[in-house]
Amino acid sequence: MSKLTLKQIAAHFGVAVSTVSKALHDSYEISESLKSQIKAYAIEHNYRPNRLAISLLNKNTKTIGVVIPNILNYFFVQVLFGVEKEANKKGYSIITCSTNESFEKEEQTLEFLRSGAVDGLILSTVAKGGQYKVHQKLLGQLLEDGMQLVLFDRVIEDVACDKVVVDDVEAGYKATKYFLDTQCQSVAVVNPIPESNISQLRIEGYKKALAERDILFDPKLIVDVDKQTDIDLSLSFLLNYKTITAIMVLDEITAVQVMQIVRTRGYHVPNDIAIIGFTNGQLSKYVTPSMTMISQHGSYVGETAAKVLIDRIERKDGKMPFKTKIIKTSLLVRESTKPRL
Repeated sequence: MSKLTLKQIAAHFGVAVSTVSKALHDSYEISESLKSQIKAYAIEHNYRPNRLAISLLNKNTKTIGVVIPNILNYFFVQVLFGVEKEANKKGYSIITCSTNESFEKEEQTLEFLRSGAVDGLILSTVAKGGQYKVHQKLLGQLLEDGMQLVLFDRVIEDVACDKVVVDDVEAGYKATKYFLDTQCQSVAVVNPIPESNISQLRIEGYKKALAERDILFDPKLIVDVDKQTDIDLSLSFLLNYKTITAIMVLDEITAVQVMQIVRTRGYHVPNDIAIIGFTNGQLSKYVTPSMTMISQHGSYVGETAAKVLIDRIERKDGKMPFKTKIIKTSLLVRESTKPRL
C-alpha cells in the first residue's frame, strides 16, 4: 500500500493541502469539526508525516551532519557518541559520514550535505598540504549558503568558523616529559599520521620537552609509518640505530602493534622500552601489559562541538563571534611505563 500524503487527504475532504497541514497541527484557524474529521481520517489510514517535506517547508531539518576521517579510530567513535548525546538532548538527529582518510570522498560528502539535508555540519578534515586551498573554497561556499559549521581536531585555521581542538602540543609535551621524568632518555616517536597537522603539533610538544632538558632533537628518532609502510622493517631500523628506552606512538592501534613487535624482538615492556599511545580506547586497557595513554576526551570534544553548533543554528546570529575551544588532555598511566631506577 502506498503511503498516504497530505495531498490525498486534502482531495478526500475537498480542501487545500495547507488546510490539512494546519488541522493536523491543531491550528486555531481550522474549525474543531473539520480538525476532528481530518485527524480521525489520518489515524484510520495510518498517515505518517513526511519529515523531509516538513523540514523543507520550515527551512529547518533538525539534523546535523558529522564527517569523520576514520570510523575505526576510537577517538572519532567517542566524538560521535558525544555529538549524538548532546544532539538528542536538543531534539536533533545526526547523519554520520566516514571519509576513510580520502580527500575525494570528503569532497563528495560535503557536496551531498550542501544540498540541504542538514542544518549544520561538524567536520574533521583529511585535507593536507595543497588540498587546504581547495577545501577552503568549498567550505567557504558552504558558509555562504548559510550552512553552520564546526571544525574539530583536524581543522583548517583559515576557515572562518567555530572550532573545537585538542591541545596536541601539550599532549606531546606531557607524554615526553613523563618519559624523561621516569629516566627514559632516548625517546622515539612512531607517527602513523605523518601528513596530519595534529601529528606535527604533537611532535612540537615532544621537541619542547627535549629542549627543556637540553637534549638535542634527532630527526632519525621520528619514524613515519602509513598503510604502505612495513612497520616491522621501520622499527628494525630504529632499534638498530641506537638504544631506545621509550616510544611515543601517535594512535592506539599502531601503539599496540609497536608493543607486540618490540616484544617479539626480545625487549621487555616497560623494563627495556616504555610505550605511550594516544586515544584511550578499550584496546589499550586490555592488552598485556596494559598501555599508558594520552586521553583526548573524545566524548567531551563531541559534546562541545554539538553545543557550539546547535547554539549557532538556533540563535541565527551572524554577528556572534567565532570561538575556538581548546580541550586539554590527560595522561593515564598503566603498565607499559614505569619509573627507572
